[in-house]
Amino acid sequence: MAHNIHFNEATNQHSFFSVQEKPWHGLGKIVKDYPTSKQALEFARLDFEVEKRGLFTVNKHNGNADLIVPEHFATVRTDTQAVLGVVGKQYEVVQNRDAFTFFDAIVQGEGILYETAGALGKGERIFITAKLPNYITVGREDLIEQYLFLTTSHDGTGSITAAFTPIRIVCNNTLNAALRNKSNSVKIRHTNNAKQKLEQAHQLMGITNTLSSQLETIFNNWSKVRITDKEVYKLIQLALIPNKEVLQNIQRGREDELSTYFLNTCNHAYEYALGNETQQLETTRGTLFGAYNGVTGYFQNVRNYKDKEAKMKSLLLGGTGQARTQAAFNLCTAYASKGADAFLLN
Repeated sequence: MAHNIHFNEATNQHSFFSVQEKPWHGLGKIVKDYPTSKQALEFARLDFEVEKRGLFTVNKHNGNADLIVPEHFATVRTDTQAVLGVVGKQYEVVQNRDAFTFFDAIVQGEGILYETAGALGKGERIFITAKLPNYITVGREDLIEQYLFLTTSHDGTGSITAAFTPIRIVCNNTLNAALRNKSNSVKIRHTNNAKQKLEQAHQLMGITNTLSSQLETIFNNWSKVRITDKEVYKLIQLALIPNKEVLQNIQRGREDELSTYFLNTCNHAYEYALGNETQQLETTRGTLFGAYNGVTGYFQNVRNYKDKEAKMKSLLLGGTGQARTQAAFNLCTAYASKGADAFLLN
């Protein structure tokens, strides 16, 4: 599987670091101790600047590149001179160091542990994960680590995004969930006020405390709710519905008209939900929490992706994996209060 981690030919190094654990495909730097945000920036080779520069096109009359392209600029790395993207005049570059210190502002430097960071492509997208000090505990031994994940781009394709991301340790599942119409993330546009918004966004990240407390209560409740294998499969089907046509076929009982791809996806998620060794704990075996982890585990550990960037987009940046696991969360919430009636399709 491709990794798409940036390789700097000038330094002959990859832009990635990880604490203790082996980085993607053995690339990048492994460090023993958790670094500061400044050290993380250096370890991951992200201590570069990005500039907006004017764009020019060739004048067909004289062959010179002297025609200015109005209203548009190139974003350029000053160390490699690589062009990262084309942006509008309102776009403001947020340097990597400013994005990283966002986490410092959230917790005022106490208890946060920077665990991974890296750059993708030519350096147009950067990311960092920071571990929070506390755990969500489900049952007696099922621990969920809490992370803040931040990514930003220098090519004009996305906002700065900071998200609360709980990860179940035993199987490394990313447990996407937004509660009561509250998002688990903050998005900040690259506009003239981007730096100011970045400095203030940590106030909104107080949702992590709320989400953490609510999720612990919900997951512990789900670990006590029994669900049959047949209901697990129905939950998986409903969570993985890709469009209205598939929904209508399920509503009408036309299972024979469902695509082979959809059925195979459901079967693989179902096999993970019932058969994977991480699903045999007291908290997951035959429980609603286990059913939810069947869907999250499929997208995290079973499904094939084009590369690591595609997986990140799917799970953390509003892609298919995040949407389907949120659907599973909503279905489990309904099942916990209504039982199998939650699966009645109108």
